[in-house]
Amino acid sequence: MGSTLGLRNGDTLRILIKASGQTLAGGNGFGLDPDAVTSLASEIIAASGLAEVAVVVGGGNILRGGDSDKFGIDRVEADNVGMLGTAINGVILRGAITSQSDKDVRLMSALPMTSVAEPYIRLRAMRHLEKGRIVVMACGIGQPFVTTDYPSVQRAVELEADLLLAAKNGVDGVYNADPATNPKAVRYDTISFDDVIEKGIRVMDPAAFILARDHQLPIRVFDSSSTGAMASILGGTPVGTLVTA
Repeated sequence: MGSTLGLRNGDTLRILIKASGQTLAGGNGFGLDPDAVTSLASEIIAASGLAEVAVVVGGGNILRGGDSDKFGIDRVEADNVGMLGTAINGVILRGAITSQSDKDVRLMSALPMTSVAEPYIRLRAMRHLEKGRIVVMACGIGQPFVTTDYPSVQRAVELEADLLLAAKNGVDGVYNADPATNPKAVRYDTISFDDVIEKGIRVMDPAAFILARDHQLPIRVFDSSSTGAMASILGGTPVGTLVTA
């Protein structure tokens, strides 16, 4: 990893995993798939043996803000539901990790819900990581009109992570075109933030890429269904696409 990363935390690698809601839904596209949840938990446990691990969970498997019109509600309400969805995913993920290991897992939330999760406090989260605990973070940054892509980068920067792993459901990297519609699309091994932004590649929220670029936070985009991908990445294998300055 030394060839691609400059560690910010001495000799200990610290990563943040951005797990989309679709990752927890598996092939269903909606709700929670037990096999997908179990698989993600297993991957996180394996990664935690190689690095300090924080996780930001999405909520698109419950409701996306852009779906507000389908329910006749405004975007703010839909985003509030989406944030609550991330809390559901966080509780499930915490339980799955705990059931498979003896890891100490802390769920932290940007919205107050003290019966379910600790409030997100940056220094407390960093202390958990230093003690080897897995920190799962829900509710984004607690504000509407923001996808969980942006909060994942913000939390990674706040927590001084060395790398952000963007686990995508069915997407194994960054392409020069949409591989779902263009069979000739070519996957990049490495691409710069400026190129991603200028080309309008939407594998993540453009605002997230801008924030990562400004803080020189490398992002590795990979397919969440690829078994052993996280541990392989941490072991130095170039899985997926590295987006970097």
